[in-house]
Amino acid sequence: MTSRPRALLGALIGTLAVLLSACGTTEPPGPAPAPTTAATGPITLTDSRGEELTLPGPATRVVGLEWNVVEHAVSLGVMPVGAADVAGYTQWVKAEPLDAAVADVGLRGEPSIDSIAALRPDVVLATDELPDTAVAQIEAFAPVAFVAGGDGKDGIGQMRRNLEFVATVTGKRAEAAAMLSTLDAALADGRSRLAARAGQSFVFADAYVESSQVSIRPYAKGSLISDVTEQLGLSNAWAEPGDALYGLGETDVEGLTTVGEANNFLYIANDGDGGDPYTTALADNAVWTSLPFVQAGNVHRLPDGIWMFGGPTSMTRYVDAVVAALGS
Repeated sequence: MTSRPRALLGALIGTLAVLLSACGTTEPPGPAPAPTTAATGPITLTDSRGEELTLPGPATRVVGLEWNVVEHAVSLGVMPVGAADVAGYTQWVKAEPLDAAVADVGLRGEPSIDSIAALRPDVVLATDELPDTAVAQIEAFAPVAFVAGGDGKDGIGQMRRNLEFVATVTGKRAEAAAMLSTLDAALADGRSRLAARAGQSFVFADAYVESSQVSIRPYAKGSLISDVTEQLGLSNAWAEPGDALYGLGETDVEGLTTVGEANNFLYIANDGDGGDPYTTALADNAVWTSLPFVQAGNVHRLPDGIWMFGGPTSMTRYVDAVVAALGS
């Protein structure tokens, strides 16, 4: 299933050392060095590997090797010259569409080095699992800047920090600040509109089918989706921890019985990529149909194309979708 982040297969990259946003986040321990930047002068910053990079100026020819950094760049007004898995991005990230001229540079985690080189990028933005051999080959002709794919204990904070990192690379710090303010306003408005549901519990879980078996991924506390939903005044009923990078759990339909009387079940599917296992593979499943939120009619499929690991634009769309589903 395309929606699964590649980095679930690898180890967590080091914490992104850039300027932290204090609004609505949990700051990691220890000070983070602030990058130095100017409107037209050199930019020096430290990426999530702990590598210091110096660019001669804001990058305009950007290649993104993961969808989150691609969305960040587009949302800041910097259309990448290349991106990994353009077709998948187009299916899953409706918030910030790509121009037709953006070149596909191969798979996420397995890019085409020749395709990237042909684009003459100012910088290549990468996250998490990119083989060292590929990094070395790319660095022979362009700087590679890494951001952390996520933080399973502070999903919304890491998203903010990643956006600010990409904004520093591209000279778009003011635009990033405006975007984060827009998200904060959407969260405040959404919380007000859902005031009657304050304190209600929710489960957010996507699902996919492999070898006729339905696997379910609950989004645990600390995941980006959970952080955003909890800022709307709801409480995550999934008590098990998720993975360190994205806050994702793994269970089967029987595992959902542990959430008891959860008030609301939310999910996103994609008809172009795996479809909706909840209304197909599980439609006649006795365990699924016995769950209290199913019997109460409180299962809400949100619109396709909201990237669950995306940036402020995707999360603002998610907020609007939750309010539409649960609001009176």
